[in-house]
Amino acid sequence: MKILKYIPKIVFIFAILAVTSCKENLTEINENPNGVDPNSSNPNLLMPTVMAGVGNQYLRLGYGRIAGVIQHTQEDAWKDGFNDYNWNEEDDEWKSWYGFLRNNNLLHKRSVETNSKFHEGVALTMRAFIFGTITDLWGDAPYTNALKGDEGELLPAFDSQEVIYKGIIEDLKAASAIFATGDNAGYATGYDVYFAGNTQKWQKFANSLLLRYYMRISSKLPDIAKSGIEAVHTSGIYMKDAADDAVMDYIGAASGDSWPTAVAFDVSQSNWRRRRPAATLMDNLLANGDPRLKVWFQPVHVRWVSDATLKTGVDEFIRKDGVIQNGVKSLTEQELRAAIAAGHKFTRHFNPTLYKPSHPDMFKGPLNANEYVGVPPSMLDPTYFNENPTTGQQVQNQHASQLSYTYQGNKDGILKARLASAAETSFILAEAAQKGWAAGSAEMHYNNAIKQSLTTWGIADQYDTFIKKVAYKGTQAQILEQKWVASWTMSTEAWFDYRRTGLPALVAGVAPSSRALPLRFIYSNNELNNNGASVRSAIDKLEETSFSGVRKKNSQWSKPWLVQGTGKPW
Repeated sequence: MKILKYIPKIVFIFAILAVTSCKENLTEINENPNGVDPNSSNPNLLMPTVMAGVGNQYLRLGYGRIAGVIQHTQEDAWKDGFNDYNWNEEDDEWKSWYGFLRNNNLLHKRSVETNSKFHEGVALTMRAFIFGTITDLWGDAPYTNALKGDEGELLPAFDSQEVIYKGIIEDLKAASAIFATGDNAGYATGYDVYFAGNTQKWQKFANSLLLRYYMRISSKLPDIAKSGIEAVHTSGIYMKDAADDAVMDYIGAASGDSWPTAVAFDVSQSNWRRRRPAATLMDNLLANGDPRLKVWFQPVHVRWVSDATLKTGVDEFIRKDGVIQNGVKSLTEQELRAAIAAGHKFTRHFNPTLYKPSHPDMFKGPLNANEYVGVPPSMLDPTYFNENPTTGQQVQNQHASQLSYTYQGNKDGILKARLASAAETSFILAEAAQKGWAAGSAEMHYNNAIKQSLTTWGIADQYDTFIKKVAYKGTQAQILEQKWVASWTMSTEAWFDYRRTGLPALVAGVAPSSRALPLRFIYSNNELNNNGASVRSAIDKLEETSFSGVRKKNSQWSKPWLVQGTGKPW
């Protein structure tokens, strides 16, 4: 019976494969004799398919290009979509999220048919999360009549964001009520990849998502948001501890079930190496003495040293333990890593009086001589940053920090897909209390949020020292700034916060496609071709802005209903 302990991992692998394979065209119309009849499928087997797909996709946004938008990270090669918001239609992304909905719809159907209330609660929660992500990313979307192809609804109308958010809230309320009974009858151990069948944690997740979406609509529907947040706070049932976080572990057996930048499946290590901390986040961490800095990032391999005695502007060659290495302008990341681990230090000197940029069209200086160095957002060519001697895409920039080596791994430790957290929940309540709503003490929630974030990253013992450096000052700006920092690897939430508040006050770099941060994803040509009338109606309701450009209303810089009339973020 030992094989039973491997069932969750096997199911997870097949779940990932099912998600990725949904992009393939289905050409076989005969009944598959080896397939499972949807009318008799087990909800336990369906559940990890939905949860694994959603967790993986959400993490790939929040650790991926949305981290570029919100200036957590930058890429120093192939960077147009990541750093510069040069986006195309989002067909694959759209198909993925609606693919999850189709699987979840079957989960909900079978849960009702088998009278499995626990699985029904999971399906309602996941439906809310998936639809919430869709409307957050695009705006209006098929909702009421979505997933009704078997009923002849092949070209569903797009519902407004207002309708979708209200529906999400009702689903989460219903899910919370189901989980409140504590009934998880019918659940088979190992198939819940978030909470292992714990109904209390599922209810906290559902209620924390309620807080998320109430705050999301707070500028448009403030009365609903206020009463909803106050009700959840009064219940006391929401994420309060990092142990309650909605996270998904990785198996690490293949690229599809491993951390996205795992080097085991990337011989060149390019996906990890190209991704760098953004200067915006790095400078914030340095200014506040933030202990999360050393968890997430590395010191530069070769540090600049100001030297007024130097006869030239910069050293041509690097120094090892202070000694010039004649003929050696750079070393590979692997060579530097091994030597630094052995205790050696590498530097290059520069004379601040004599220094002149070698490529002022790409990098105008000044040189950054800090131990930790982030890449500024949207540079023309970030491989030239900080006088990198190995421009291009083959060797790392030795004068800019890299992500922690942890993010080369497949699984374990901090390598988790995080869908919601106690830190996020506490920041929401802090913002609500700061608005004057009946949600407790803003300072208490703010402090708790920071404590839970530090706990998440394994440095809770540094809370007492750090909280003195970022002591609560009673402003929304400070709450949103620290929430932005804490959203590392789930930066989609920071993006949506920025969109509704304009906070933190991020500034686009020198070379993005438009001189503003984007606001949404672009409806795909595939949807326009197949459901044109509905898509065009949704596009018509978007608000074109001065940044929208040639795409006009169907642009990443057009405003959806959620921010129309708010004056945010710009």
